[in-house]
Amino acid sequence: MSTLAVVEEILRETAVPMSVREIVERAGARLPSKSKTPDTVVARDLSMDIKKKGEGSLFIRTSPGRYTLRALAANGVSQTGTTPMANLPARKPAAAAPSTQTRARSDSDVQGGGFAS
Repeated sequence: MSTLAVVEEILRETAVPMSVREIVERAGARLPSKSKTPDTVVARDLSMDIKKKGEGSLFIRTSPGRYTLRALAANGVSQTGTTPMANLPARKPAAAAPSTQTRARSDSDVQGGGFAS
């Protein structure tokens, strides 16, 4: 069974968005990878599946590091009471940062910077 098949099974059982760490803890020995860092393997596989398949992926990222099944997210509010990101209102873009251009300093810009005689 592939890593993503195990993840799918776990997410179906719980029906709530889960972190990669929670998924790995529930999966235990069911994960096919014997990696020393199974969290990394699961996170990579989920991210790559979402990136490659886009809307066709079974998985969706609900917040940074948390995943659920796209079908569950489409049903609205999850059992944890959180709203999927797709249902949140769009945010306004951040304001542009002020210009960081500097100008040459003149003697009149420096106040009291000289040595006393």
